[in-house]
Amino acid sequence: MDSRDDAPPDDAPPDDAPPRDDEDGDEPDAQRAVTNGDLARIFHEIGDILEVKGELVFKTVAYHRAADAIARAPFDVAATYAAGERRPIPGVGAAIADKITELATTGHMAYYDTLRAEIPPTLVDLLRIPGVGPKTVRLVWETLGIADLPGLKAAAEGGRLRTIKGISASTEERIVEGIEKLESRPQRLLIHRAQALSDDLVSQLAGVAGVRRIVQAGSLRRRRETIGDLDLLVETDEPRAVIERFTHLGMADTVLGAGTAKAAITLQRGPQVDLMVMPPGEAGTYLIHFTGSADHNIRLRGIARDRGWSLSEKGFLRIDEEGRPLEGDAAELRTFEDEAGAYGFLGLPYIEPELREDRGEVEAGYEGRLPALITRADLRGDLHSHSDWSDGVHSIEVMAEAARRLGYEYQVLTDHTQSLAIARGLTPDRVEQEREIIAALNERFAAEEARGELPAGANAGGFRLLHGCELEVRADGVLDYEDELLARFDLVVASVHVARRQPRADLTRRTLNAIRSPHVDVIAHPSGRMIQTRDDLDLDWDAVFEAAAATGTALEINGSPHRLDLAAERARRAHEMGCVLSIDSDAHRTEELGYVRWGVDQARRAWVEPRNVLNTRPLDELLDWVAGKPSRV
Repeated sequence: MDSRDDAPPDDAPPDDAPPRDDEDGDEPDAQRAVTNGDLARIFHEIGDILEVKGELVFKTVAYHRAADAIARAPFDVAATYAAGERRPIPGVGAAIADKITELATTGHMAYYDTLRAEIPPTLVDLLRIPGVGPKTVRLVWETLGIADLPGLKAAAEGGRLRTIKGISASTEERIVEGIEKLESRPQRLLIHRAQALSDDLVSQLAGVAGVRRIVQAGSLRRRRETIGDLDLLVETDEPRAVIERFTHLGMADTVLGAGTAKAAITLQRGPQVDLMVMPPGEAGTYLIHFTGSADHNIRLRGIARDRGWSLSEKGFLRIDEEGRPLEGDAAELRTFEDEAGAYGFLGLPYIEPELREDRGEVEAGYEGRLPALITRADLRGDLHSHSDWSDGVHSIEVMAEAARRLGYEYQVLTDHTQSLAIARGLTPDRVEQEREIIAALNERFAAEEARGELPAGANAGGFRLLHGCELEVRADGVLDYEDELLARFDLVVASVHVARRQPRADLTRRTLNAIRSPHVDVIAHPSGRMIQTRDDLDLDWDAVFEAAAATGTALEINGSPHRLDLAAERARRAHEMGCVLSIDSDAHRTEELGYVRWGVDQARRAWVEPRNVLNTRPLDELLDWVAGKPSRV
């Protein structure tokens, strides 16, 4: 039941439950009740078909939103609507409610049947190919009759797509490349999506009778950047009630197994979810077993065995010299209420979940070297954010006010520079106009603070919006602004966006040019990756880390869940080589300011402490550090 990639096979859930009656995925009919899961599945499919048809985005989103809401509804939607009681569901308007009633009372929906007759459902799969949109999908279907992924792959590899007006040879090559990426890409969730799903499941199970607490375990609790499946540990004295509720969730697609202590389902459009129940007061070893990686757990079992115990999720069992459990009066099982007690039984301090990968944490525990990991509360500001002056969504004022309400001492506005035209990069003239807006805002903030007129959540010590930029390192290695202009910014982050396929020597030289500039303070998203969609830049990383450490140029851990760059493994290496790090949101809208939470998670996986992170420093220390950059180069 563990979401660890390398979980031992004996952790698999039992397969002793009969299949659900809706497991085959067919649409419901009048012969059986329509479940919330049936309704959700149908409305998701309607949204998919409308996307292929090229309908307006808001219409497709409306159906997907309704499907999600129906799946999570705390009542039997079809039965309630069929009885004439149209209880409100968030995201479900009158038109969709009419369709629910039709399906609930007749077993069919005319609109759905019409769409399925117009568009083969398999066309939806083609939208998963990177770079392939609804227009291309419709074009290949209407012209060549291609309705599924194997057919598109064969046509593209055979050079047939380029015969269609509107599809060039280069487009055909990109489609082949996209199919190859899709087929080789692991089907894993980005962490923010996994967290949202897991939170939703917890909320639906929390009210079940007898539930004392629910812990999200597995690789999600270790904060891995992508998640294969989800694990829930439920401490309860009513295990049957929990498992019954879990296997009948509207979000469930298939029940893989259900026993007396554990169960597993797959979610509609989601991963497998494994659930394990824990007896009250005995959670310690369960939490350790179903959180740590297989390698971490193997280490712990070895330590326990050397001390005469067998360790499993159920506790420590006394064994003889041959490793067999003792019997009779000598039999002994030790359980613990919490993880600290279970680790303490092995002579270890509590090890934070993010460290449980068998990468030195056990040795560090015995030697008293475990780090005091950074937390979200340690951050005093965010060094990387955007406004609608470049490619952001919200205005400078709106972004600043949102950051102010987060309790920050400072926020750095880092709109893109002039050569990145796709992001509406700022010319020097626009930089000066932006500077005036920031100065006026800071004057207003200072006046409000002097009068004690602080918005909710604001830092009592004041807030300052700093003027920065995200400086483009051009393909020739030249920085996008002259030194005279760069010197006037409060803080500069630099990044490589273009000419990503240059040889390693050229890409490394461009990055080092930025690091060695007296005016560049942070290298943003250093590898340039997008998780599962765009590869890392091919850099000489040791050279980058050495130069960053020598010049005191911070390397960013970008909190965007699509980036998380530097990755934890590289961040740890950078930290070990003496580099300063920053943890930033790269927010392009107010709600993305919260992305720093994901960056903090990866920093914790990298063994990072607050003293290693630039934006844990007070404003005056941050500005002193920036002012000292020329002397460090």
